[in-house]
Amino acid sequence: MSDQDKSSKTELPTPKKLRDAAEKGDVLASRELGTALVVTMGAAWIALAGPAMVGALETMVRDGLSLDFQDVRIFDPAGAALRLLAIIAIPIVGLFALTMLAAIGAPALLGSLGFRGKAVGFKASKLNPASGLKRIFGLQGLIELGKSLLKVILIGSLAIWLLMGELPGLIGLGTRDTRAAIYNLGGTFVFTVLLMAGALIFIAMIDVPMQMLQRTRRLKMSKQEIKDEHKQQEGSPEVKGQQRARQREVARRSVQKAMGEATVVLTNPTHFAVALRYKQGSDPAPILLARGRGVTAEAIRELAAENDVPMLSYPELTRAIYYTTRAGQFVREDLYLAVATVLAFVFNLEAARAAGHAQPPVEVPPEARFDADGRRVR
Repeated sequence: MSDQDKSSKTELPTPKKLRDAAEKGDVLASRELGTALVVTMGAAWIALAGPAMVGALETMVRDGLSLDFQDVRIFDPAGAALRLLAIIAIPIVGLFALTMLAAIGAPALLGSLGFRGKAVGFKASKLNPASGLKRIFGLQGLIELGKSLLKVILIGSLAIWLLMGELPGLIGLGTRDTRAAIYNLGGTFVFTVLLMAGALIFIAMIDVPMQMLQRTRRLKMSKQEIKDEHKQQEGSPEVKGQQRARQREVARRSVQKAMGEATVVLTNPTHFAVALRYKQGSDPAPILLARGRGVTAEAIRELAAENDVPMLSYPELTRAIYYTTRAGQFVREDLYLAVATVLAFVFNLEAARAAGHAQPPVEVPPEARFDADGRRVR
């Protein structure tokens, strides 16, 4: 592989790369989506609570301009101001809560909600004028300029279209009843805000996929970076060797006592191992003392060699015992014949070897046959 192939960023970012970037503040974000949600929430509030707000303002103005004898006798301008503001407090608090919810909802929808301390740290690169000019006149700056122009053109066109349609009605407002004129004007305003919210949502639907593509392209990795990350996660061969040695020592301690009583060890020959005990006159049936796979199986084999316990390779029988019997239990009844054949050979092992006899074949019942993953073999 050439150096150019190693350094070219052609691979999609790994989950770890995405997590690391998010911790540094590089998260998926769309200002257009945030603006669209805030304006949409505001438009919904105006459409639903607008009449109540107008009524509250009307009540506030009427009460503020009305004076009675009690107001003159007890002059309390601060209290009067608080009473008047309380009239419109609930609608305003509702609008504030909705806009805050929308501001939080935008990053939540993009999976970017959360505080990241590394993102607010001081970065000298942000003070570099060259970096600032690159952001302004680079590709990202051109994209932002294009989005701004799109917003201006789209919303401006909608505004002109709406104004031309409502112009005759607006000109005639002065000849109507004041209350009717206000409600007419309010309806036009609500429709305008809803239309603007729809336009912003349309722009956000374009912006969000663009932001996803830009972030993915920005975080792309080279083949060498993926290999280095994999090595870092998996660890060096030395560290892996130390971990394996610790695992083997733990496995040895867990089966060491049992191996002191073992009569025979059956192996797979490398992946599985089971240690059996059968003492004539005291054990009613063969007992499984220890079983294991991987590192534990390796420890069983090592201890069997150290304790001069016979080891025989019976892959199918070993898996059958491993998957059907737990340590301390008798071997399953349908395996008695196969195990008895093995034990008879072990008890006469020296004579059998002296005569050149090979270990006898055994038959495992079909319902006790398993593959290496524990699936039944038919």
